[in-house]
This record gives sequence, structure tokens and C-alpha cells, in this order.
Amino acid sequence: MPSTRRDAVTALGALAGACLLKPAPSRAETSRTPIKVGQIGVAHAHASKLSVYRKSPDYEVVGIVEADPALRKAAEASEVYRGLPWMTEEQLLNVDGLQAVLVETHVRDSLRTAGQCIAAEKHVHLDKPAGASLRDYTQLLEQAAERKLMVQMGYMYRYNPAILMLHKFIEQGWLGEVFEVHTVMSKVVPPADRTELAEFAGGMMFELGCHIIDLVVGVLGAPEHITPFAKQVDRSDSLIDNMLAVFDYPQATATVKTSAVEVEGFARRQLVVCGTGGTFHIQPLDNPQARVALSEPRGVYHKGYQDIEFPRFERYVADAADMAQVIRGDKPMAFSYAHDLAVQTAVLKASRMI
Repeated sequence: MPSTRRDAVTALGALAGACLLKPAPSRAETSRTPIKVGQIGVAHAHASKLSVYRKSPDYEVVGIVEADPALRKAAEASEVYRGLPWMTEEQLLNVDGLQAVLVETHVRDSLRTAGQCIAAEKHVHLDKPAGASLRDYTQLLEQAAERKLMVQMGYMYRYNPAILMLHKFIEQGWLGEVFEVHTVMSKVVPPADRTELAEFAGGMMFELGCHIIDLVVGVLGAPEHITPFAKQVDRSDSLIDNMLAVFDYPQATATVKTSAVEVEGFARRQLVVCGTGGTFHIQPLDNPQARVALSEPRGVYHKGYQDIEFPRFERYVADAADMAQVIRGDKPMAFSYAHDLAVQTAVLKASRMI
């Protein structure tokens, strides 16, 4: 890798305070006018999130780009893309009034594509993980910061209601000093998908573990040290399919576990945060439920264990809504450039890619 950890640390410092975007032209006007958005690529596993933007009154989807004829043909048969104009990348980026682009290409192409969007002065939603080059991702964030443009990462649990409640508990001091975080993110990956994911040496940590690394960094910040462990269960291909990383902090440790071979893995996806004042256990993550233990009563919650249920969580709805608020100048970015760079640095270290 041409990028270095020292470069990332330097960039973190430079980007740490950059959270505010350039003001919207007119808040009154933009609050009434849908934000014009387009999508480049349908190759990513989460590309169908475009349906969220099509349903949202905050957005007008103006076009879709896919250069691969086979991918485009398959997408044209999907309800997600039905009725949308198909364009070249150049045509989309030159649509009058276009403000944002969803980058849903193959991961190998995502940073190049996002860079072209930033150069064209467009906000970007970039699906995960943020490419294989820390140097290129750092440059992308620096260019976005210079232009005061948003690069929203597509980590799908950021606006999960259980995660939001966890952060409220932490902010109010109800969990005390956090000393342990435990995460699991697994599933069974079918053979055809395994072959595609094996393109990257980071295996399932790079592909799937990145979601929960985002959560760990959200709770504890950037770790002092990461120790990765990589095992392979299914040897029919080269995918590293059973991975663990230990994150070391001055007063805490975190474990990140991910695999491609766990039966009913979705049900065991979890985030456990242990503090001196209580434990917050979210499982499963996708349709969240929480089991919380407190050392003393806190607000409406009693001492000891209690179960908390949440409304059905639909991925990306809150992400899209938050992005609209940021673009319109109603709020700063919820996740700074520095946070996202810290996450990507941790992802690449835990994946043994730097």
C-alpha cells in the first residue's frame, strides 16, 4: 500500500474540525424544492437503496448510470430503477441543478467515481467500504473538505434507533466509563458472492466487519493498536471468511468478529457496550432489540436488567433525511471527515490491508 498510517494520522488532525458545509443558496427556497440526486452504478450489494430516495419528498432522482451492459440489463428489469433515465456519467454530472450523487459501483471503482463527483462539486453518498487505498480516500476527504462538500458513508447502522439510544446513554453518563465493546457481524455468503468478495485480501472484515468497526469507533474513537486474526473455513476459494480483530485503548478493549459461514448469522449480529455504570446489549442489529443493565435507576429505567424494544428499522431512510438537512444547511454533518478517516484506517488495519 502506498499510503501510510502516519499520513492518516496527519490527515486526521487536518480534517478534525471540518464539519460545516457551505451554506445553502436559500434555506426558504431549498426547503420547498426537492434535492436533485442521481446514482452511479448498480453493482454494489446495497445499490437498491435508491428506492428510499425515490420515495422521499426531499429528493428528485434525475438519472442512473451503469456502463456495464449486463448489469444495466438486469437493473432495467428491477422496480427500483423502472422509469428512470439512463445516462452516462458525464451526462449525469452535468444535469442542471444536480446536488448529490449516490456511488454504488464495484468497490474497486468507488473512490475514482466519488472523486469525479467531488471534482464536479457534488455531495456524495459513498457505499462501504471506502476503497482499498487509504491514500486515495484521504485525498478524497481533503478535496471534499476544501470544497465544503459532504461525503456520507453508507454504514447501515449509524441511524439505527438502538444505536442512537446507546449514544444518549453514553452522553448522559449512564453507562459510566466504557471498558469493553464486543461486536459480531456475520452471515452465510453463497459461493458466487464469495468469489467476488475474494478480490480483496481483507476478506469479510473488509466487506462486512466495516459496519461494526464504524460503531466501535463511534463509541471509543480511534484505537491505539489493532491486532487482526484471520482464518479460512471454506477452502473452495480464496476468501478469508472467519476473522477477528482486537482494538486496544488506554482503558478499554473491543473485539470485532465477522464471518461468511455462520448459519442464521443475522440473528446473532450484536453490539455490546460495557461500562462501570451499566451494559447496553443490542441484538439483533438489523431489527434491533436491546437488553440494558444499570447500576442504579436512570430516568425511566430501573436498576438491573430490562428489555427495550424499538420500531421496525428500515435502512437508509434516516441517512437520506439527514443528508438532505445537511445539504440544505439546516445542520452540520453528523459524522466528520476525521471520524470517517479513523474508521477507514481501522478497517484496513483490522483487514490486514495496511
